Amino acid sequence: SAWALTGVNPTGVNVNTSGVTSVFLSFQGLTPTEVPVRAYWCAEVTVPANVVVNFDPCVPGTLLGNLPAGNDLGRASSVAGGSLFTDIMTIPASVTRRAYQLARGGEPSAFFYIREFVDSATGVSSFVVVTCRLAGGGARVPLALTQVELVFVTGREARELVPVVAVGETLSPVEARIAYNGTGTLKGRWEVVFPGEEPPDLEDLLPEPSLPPELRGSQRRYTTLSRFDVFLPPTGELVLPGPDPERLPSEAAGPYLLLLRIETSADKEGDSETGAGLVQSGGIAGFPLPVLRYYVGMASESEALPRGRRLIATRPLPDQRLSAGAPLGFTWLPANDAAAYRVELRRGDGDIASAFIAAGVQAYQAPPWYSQLAGDLHWRVVALDERGRSVESSRWQRVVIEP
Repeated sequence: SAWALTGVNPTGVNVNTSGVTSVFLSFQGLTPTEVPVRAYWCAEVTVPANVVVNFDPCVPGTLLGNLPAGNDLGRASSVAGGSLFTDIMTIPASVTRRAYQLARGGEPSAFFYIREFVDSATGVSSFVVVTCRLAGGGARVPLALTQVELVFVTGREARELVPVVAVGETLSPVEARIAYNGTGTLKGRWEVVFPGEEPPDLEDLLPEPSLPPELRGSQRRYTTLSRFDVFLPPTGELVLPGPDPERLPSEAAGPYLLLLRIETSADKEGDSETGAGLVQSGGIAGFPLPVLRYYVGMASESEALPRGRRLIATRPLPDQRLSAGAPLGFTWLPANDAAAYRVELRRGDGDIASAFIAAGVQAYQAPPWYSQLAGDLHWRVVALDERGRSVESSRWQRVVIEP
């Protein structure tokens, strides 16, 4: 064979007809030189699911959409001798809406997810297809979080985004407002990051089931405040109470982070065979979970929150390998009160380029020539105030562009 990719599991999945769906997929049999270059959905294909071909199986004119860069959590895994690529297929609502409209017009009630890989040693492409069946958002769809909001609740509707309390003062109650697909058990814990502790990175903020099998259990852990284990009926919405406000620490001054940590639960609708065993993925999400900030100090400090907090870069992953010519996008979590952002790229010790991004936007798509520069690129994002001064920055992270 001219390619090494052997298949994908599961080969077909049930998806939410009217919203976002996330599913854990295992692409098997890859060589170390095979890298992903594209992921997209089509209404029609020319080959069955799980058949590997060296041509694009999407029927011309039936493209439904591409996997957004901010939701691309695919990566190589060391499972099965390093021949596995794990993927979180997060289908945007716009894609399922178009597929549903076609089905109402008499077309089949299924559409298709296609992953393309390129062997950087030979230049040969390989494609494999997963069938997506429209099935509502209930019990037949994998248990997955589609939206999470963490808030301090100060009244019936009032919310505090970054409250400031005096030393020893009790904070307002916390809750997580969660939208989800499927049904089953959601379990996890609430943790707190104390002032001076190393903040979480992307790996730490992802739900555990969104990680490759060998990385589960390896996330950085912080002080546990409480645990939860709740059954989710197929209704799609949950308000999860946070830890007892009396347990939220406020004895020492400084910035705190409250984390929602989701652990893996059993969900047969989301099971995936890796070639070295079955992987469960109940509680998956195609995005890092948000954090909730609060600050302990004097009341007068509410107008001047501490500087030097770390921004969290989310995509690309640290040390991620990309094929030359593939789209190169950068994403990060929002910074409080940022007036603008600056994305910086470097090769060695010198700047390659920088781009300024408006406040409220946490993504940047690099021009095509960026990904033609084979070798190591280092990038970070900097939050700027109204005068253009740097107030927060992410860590420098490496991206490897393979020729």
